[in-house]
Amino acid sequence: MTTLFGGGLIGLRALATGLPGAFLANPWRALAANPQPACGGAAGRAQYVIFHTSGAGDPINANVPGTYDDPSIVHSADPAMAPTTLTIGGTSRTAAAPWATLPQEVLDRMGFWHLMTDTPVHPKEPDVLKLMGSTYAGEMLPSLLATQLAPCLGTIQAQPISLGATSPAEGLSYGGAPLPIIPALALKATLTNTPGPLTDLQALRDQTLADLSDLYKTTATPAQRTYIDSLVTSQQQVRGINQALLNALSSIKDNGAASQMLAAITLIQMNVTPVVAVHIPFGGDNHRDVSLATETAQTVSGVATIASLMQQLAAAGLADKVSFVSLNVFGRTIGPGNTDGRQHNENH
Repeated sequence: MTTLFGGGLIGLRALATGLPGAFLANPWRALAANPQPACGGAAGRAQYVIFHTSGAGDPINANVPGTYDDPSIVHSADPAMAPTTLTIGGTSRTAAAPWATLPQEVLDRMGFWHLMTDTPVHPKEPDVLKLMGSTYAGEMLPSLLATQLAPCLGTIQAQPISLGATSPAEGLSYGGAPLPIIPALALKATLTNTPGPLTDLQALRDQTLADLSDLYKTTATPAQRTYIDSLVTSQQQVRGINQALLNALSSIKDNGAASQMLAAITLIQMNVTPVVAVHIPFGGDNHRDVSLATETAQTVSGVATIASLMQQLAAAGLADKVSFVSLNVFGRTIGPGNTDGRQHNENH
């Protein structure tokens, strides 16, 4: 709970009342100073980030747009992975069929960078997330993004949250300190137990406002009281927040990719963190993958997970507020001789 909502559960109280966390932490100072977040004027353009990463080095690189320009690159022969024309940024490209199933409005915003991570070693995943030593103070890319985005989004915390790490190498750090991994089921169990923080959200709202009543009545000026009133969430609004979040979390049945997407969207709706790390299987460490069967099945399911995520974000009114990013420890070999499995490929 402290990891998610900070000391004194300030973040949860902010969700329950609508009042900024800085105000709840020190209302007198907040009313006197009314500091603005150090956002650089980009608040309207700031994005939450769902950051997909894998220390397995999945073959997600093998069948995306750009890999059909060279006839020597080997792809799955399964009809489900047939080369298919799609349009990205107004330009016609070819990719495995699953990528063409994404809605055109998603493809219009999608980009692929073909790059080298410069390591063929699974445990080097943390180094890849630090862009092989090129980031400021050796910070991981998800944490750099989170640090910059947190003031603009007004999130409860700047630290990213990892939902899907399948090995210690996929764990994140922030400021050099390792961060805990919170699987989707753990998030559900933490927030929806009875009595639990979400089931008690309305009571927490009323208690928090009661605690502030003396300040409101005696210290705040009329203008400041008007400001506070403009932020306070009504009981009816809290009831709606409570029910929506409980409904979303109640459908989580496991720690799989679909559950991670639900958990990630919930964390964003609660404004807990700017960056949520997830793991979507895309073929895994497929050295002995006969006829690339696992690669095929998980590319189909992986793209379907991304499509479902985009649909859920649109339904939640977040289509313009969330970016999906993928960066793995390395890709897989793509040349001749790779029809029954692929090896580590630090160059792509």
